Amino acid sequence: MRVFKGAKIIAGAALLSLGLAACGSGTSTGDAGGADQPVRMRIGEPQKLFYPSDTVESEGAEVLASIFAPLVKYDEDKKPVEFVAESIKTNDNRVWTIKIKSKFTWHNGEKLIAQNYVDAWNYAANQENAQSTNYFFARVRGYDALNPGEGKTPSTDKMSGLRALDEETFQVTLKQPFSQFLTMLGYSAFYPLPKAAFDDNGKVTEAYAKKPIGQGMFQIDKPYNKGTDQTINLTQYEGFPLDKPKFKKLQFKIYNSAETAWNDLQAGNIDIQEQLPPSAISAAKAELGDRYIDQEDASIGYLGFPLVASDVYDDPRIRRAISMAIDRKTITETVFSGTRAPADDFINPLLPGYRPGACQACVYDPEGAKKLYEEANGPRTLQLGSNMDNGHKEWIEAVANNLRSNLGVTVELDQVEKFQEILDRLEAKQYTGMFRSGWLIDYPSAENYLTPVFSTGAIKTGANYAGYSNTDFDRLLAKGDSAASLEEGLKYYQQADDLLLRDLPMIPIFYYRMNAAFSEHVRGVRINLLNQVEWASVEKVA
Repeated sequence: MRVFKGAKIIAGAALLSLGLAACGSGTSTGDAGGADQPVRMRIGEPQKLFYPSDTVESEGAEVLASIFAPLVKYDEDKKPVEFVAESIKTNDNRVWTIKIKSKFTWHNGEKLIAQNYVDAWNYAANQENAQSTNYFFARVRGYDALNPGEGKTPSTDKMSGLRALDEETFQVTLKQPFSQFLTMLGYSAFYPLPKAAFDDNGKVTEAYAKKPIGQGMFQIDKPYNKGTDQTINLTQYEGFPLDKPKFKKLQFKIYNSAETAWNDLQAGNIDIQEQLPPSAISAAKAELGDRYIDQEDASIGYLGFPLVASDVYDDPRIRRAISMAIDRKTITETVFSGTRAPADDFINPLLPGYRPGACQACVYDPEGAKKLYEEANGPRTLQLGSNMDNGHKEWIEAVANNLRSNLGVTVELDQVEKFQEILDRLEAKQYTGMFRSGWLIDYPSAENYLTPVFSTGAIKTGANYAGYSNTDFDRLLAKGDSAASLEEGLKYYQQADDLLLRDLPMIPIFYYRMNAAFSEHVRGVRINLLNQVEWASVEKVA
């Protein structure tokens, strides 16, 4: 799951995100020449250190994707294809046998083995370790023994449905058939961990999370000190067996302001910016030519309601009225210069399962909104929380003005520097205002827009920041999961989607587009479906 930044709740999607104040500005000469100069990419500040199974926002995920390699990647048709995996086989969608390629090694030189996956997944699934992606393993047989509940101690530290068969093969037995399991395996929650990650008590150490040892294209140069370091520096791992990057050094530069990053990109002080601020779109289109990237994006931007932390929004009519009062068309066309599209479903149009116009409460109807709001005795003052970087300031203010004008209410903006401030309070179920959120998919499936964000199980260990819980919704998800085929499962996922469209624990506002840019010092920049740079295609230009 990724809260998105552009938070990967879209942390970051994201999952939408974070950063330190204007770092990097003016600190470079703008000269990217020379073999020692890194390729430099702008990111926001990661929410946490680099624990793979505790990273659920897009900033940290971007860094981890350069350090680790997934079992599968996704082709142009959004289908999983083996990457680290040599083969992934099943006869019944319940017992899965995964064989890894023999060529991979860890950055410390040790061979990647099947037990590294078993160890990492057991660690992530154990409630004692409080990992944010814990619930992704709930379908594995034996998960319940590692998660007996609050106040209880697990009876084991190993899932019975997970075991290494030999050095290169491991087997996963699920509680029930799950047709989406293969598709899931490209997500960072399923990265392996080396022996060096664990201390004598079987815990992943903070030292490892600061300087993770991976088996991917790049290795991190030195420990990352969160809150202090303004760059994360990496060097190509020579032992990587597949497509190697065409440059030696990679640097992630942390920015609080998308506008500051855009200025630095224009000055040649960074090379890649994955999401431009709305104010830069027109100039980027005119100035950059083919160095401006405009492509479809599988992310969704939301407004959420704190259904656990507050009873103010308990009446679904209030949530529906707020949704009807928002002029999505004007916001996407004016604030975002047409680089967003009004959202009308909880499933993104890029994925099978999307239905145009499914969200009737997403239709702009100010008169109907005010009438419904008054009938429900909606609150006279609304609080709306968001970070105001990364282009969020303009659209959040536009939403606030819609609500003031159309509902006749006072809207107080809770403006924070870093979105992680709100994320942390949401995770603790202590945030009582409406909040900006978003979702960047972990893997290309309609199910991934539903389970991680809205299922009951995701309240404690997922991205269900609203705290929505509906037994019928959970039951439909379970039916979709155990369906014999992807097509049959999709019918149940759409029925679950219908319940969200009725209850509106969050309000879909817009579908993202990827509006990225890169400098004259690089070429071949490609950004994949997970909003991560494909480093194997990037080249430096002298």
